[in-house]
Amino acid sequence: MDRVLSSQLKELVGKEVKLQGWLHKKRLLGGLTFINLRDRGGLTQILIKDKDEVEKLRGMQIGTVLEITGEVIEEPRAPGGAEVHDPAITVMVAVTDEPPIEIDKPLSHKSDNLDTLFEYRVIGLRNIQETAIFKVQSELAKAIRGYFYDQNFVEIRTPKLLAAATEGGAEVFKLDYFDKEATLAQSPQFYKQIMVGVFERVFEIAPVYRAEPSATSRHMTEYISIDGEMGFINIEDLKNLLSGLMGYVTEQVYAQCEKELALLRTDKPLIPKSIPSMSIAEIHEHYTKATGTTTVGEKDLRPDEERWICDYAKDNLKSDAIFVTDWPVSEMKFYHKAQVEHPEFADRFDLLFRGVEIATGSMRENDYQTVLTQLKDKAGGDSNDPGFKPLLMAMQAGMPTHGGFGMGLERLTEKMIGLSNVKEASLFPRDINRLAP
Repeated sequence: MDRVLSSQLKELVGKEVKLQGWLHKKRLLGGLTFINLRDRGGLTQILIKDKDEVEKLRGMQIGTVLEITGEVIEEPRAPGGAEVHDPAITVMVAVTDEPPIEIDKPLSHKSDNLDTLFEYRVIGLRNIQETAIFKVQSELAKAIRGYFYDQNFVEIRTPKLLAAATEGGAEVFKLDYFDKEATLAQSPQFYKQIMVGVFERVFEIAPVYRAEPSATSRHMTEYISIDGEMGFINIEDLKNLLSGLMGYVTEQVYAQCEKELALLRTDKPLIPKSIPSMSIAEIHEHYTKATGTTTVGEKDLRPDEERWICDYAKDNLKSDAIFVTDWPVSEMKFYHKAQVEHPEFADRFDLLFRGVEIATGSMRENDYQTVLTQLKDKAGGDSNDPGFKPLLMAMQAGMPTHGGFGMGLERLTEKMIGLSNVKEASLFPRDINRLAP
């Protein structure tokens, strides 16, 4: 007899089936023993009346690997609308040690329980609510990849061991590399720009590393970055691409993960065809007027200001996302481009989603001499440095107007399903305090 999955049972009512999976829950109701078996399709409820079969489970803990054969009976109250009766049970792998946490009920995601949640992550991920988070994340990544392919992008894979920091600054991990100093990639920034000169449109979904001495709910030292870069465009083309991406992945995830999203009790985001834009100065003015807290003239948005403007956009612009534009040129990276008509501003935006910045995008400076000047003036960089030389070589060989963005997969997941901490959307989060499990 071939193995079937829990998700197939409703189609097999009246037939004998073989299931294999993990013991997920045991309970006694009025002399009857019920167990739930977990497999990759979900949960199966199994009714056991035979005392000899019940005896096989004596001393067996949650996580015991079982094989069950029995008859499928329609039962609307059971998971999936069917359950298994008169089972024959085989213990394939016995687990007799009591697990450190209970996984047959929702795990607490309160801030004071996160350390416990992450400490026992290898067990806790077997909880169906935790599993649902990462099934949604998997579908998000699949939809993002599909969207890029539909837009004629080429997927690339870039090095994570670099000769110099891409983004500059102190937030970089350094390591010994055969008696030379190397750094872990903060982003694929230079490589994706270089590859615009090859393919015009490229993307990558891969880990990046930030040595940020921060223990906030917004930061991790390792996360998955979604990076896109394309040539022969302007900033509006880039915003249109991201608007399309956000709309597409939202529809795909809510079509493909209906069961998981219902389990997580999510609200579908409002993503219009064109996500609205507002300048940072306008946001400061609106926020100051509404709250009485003055932020006019500040070069960045405060976290509470990001949350406020997202609430404003949802209520007034019917969008859970908003582009923040017209950032001061004094704050831009050396590879960014200033606006042609308003050179006091960078040709850049941040994309805020449900209260948090999830992406930064900009046009890149494609004039070789201007890049050389900005490298020296803004980053204090040397054009002969091996970390910068490949990008400059590509610029010198001819680069069109181009731009791109970087987006955090975990932040996108967090806000798509309504979590409170980006670490909750990471299988095994890394921050200043955690290197295990």
